[in-house]
Amino acid sequence: MTQQRDRRWLARAITLVESTRAEDEQAAERLLAEIAPDTGRALRVGVSGPPGVGKSTFLDALGIHLVGRGHRVAVLAVDPSSPISGGSILADKTRMERLARCDAAFIRPSPGAGALGGVARRTREAMLVCEAAGHDVILVETIGVGQSETDVSLMTDHFLVLALPGAGDELQGLKKGIVELADSIAITKADGDNLARATQAQADLRMALQILHGGAAAAPPVLLCSALQGTGIAEVWSAVEAAVARARQDGSLAARRGAQIRAWFHRAIEERVLQRFLTDPAVRARMHALELELDQGRVQPGAAARRLVEGA
Repeated sequence: MTQQRDRRWLARAITLVESTRAEDEQAAERLLAEIAPDTGRALRVGVSGPPGVGKSTFLDALGIHLVGRGHRVAVLAVDPSSPISGGSILADKTRMERLARCDAAFIRPSPGAGALGGVARRTREAMLVCEAAGHDVILVETIGVGQSETDVSLMTDHFLVLALPGAGDELQGLKKGIVELADSIAITKADGDNLARATQAQADLRMALQILHGGAAAAPPVLLCSALQGTGIAEVWSAVEAAVARARQDGSLAARRGAQIRAWFHRAIEERVLQRFLTDPAVRARMHALELELDQGRVQPGAAARRLVEGA
């Protein structure tokens, strides 16, 4: 539909599904039901990596490459939120200057708002809206690598982890849990004086991943790239496409998406149950009383939580 390709419609639709206002919830549910037939055909890729690895610069170069190949690209970039003010930097459009100027690209920075998993609370719904708007490649940039940052694997077809060259113990820097989830790894800034260090890091990571995954055949590919020079970007994307094509052919992509839908369902249940529980007036009154006991040292947090849930 024409309106689905309209940037203003897309921005308003994402704002609606991201809204935390109770009155917007039913409208968002109706919208998601309406656009459902137009979703599910895009290639969804999560991109993560440690601070300083150059995620936004990499995505800018990758996005330009994809647009040049005729793709419509949506970047959902999650910014960290301040635990004090709740605000976030939301500067991805300035870090992706070239891509931001492309008509075939859409960049949506969203505050993490304290959500675990490295993605915003409504990233999955925003992704569906972008698909309905005609974007056939969805790139989800996560906050940064951490042990809890695994939710991106519950909403994407491919998890690409970026690593720095010569950063010491690469596996420790990337965190084992993230490496186990990675479908491919790209070592960034592989140019100039960094090239030798990047090549060595590539060899080290390949060896470590072969041990971790029980052989070279099962280990994810490790590639080199330089967003600054534009080298290796096409190769990284080719590896992503090849992996997704294999997963589609052997049925594992369909199984992965099925597992993702169930995981989203369970997460939605948890959110709704918790919200209903914590907004109950009687529960809030009991919680306040238990907080006073905590302040006075008359109860431990675990026991207080048990008493609140059990109504004791």
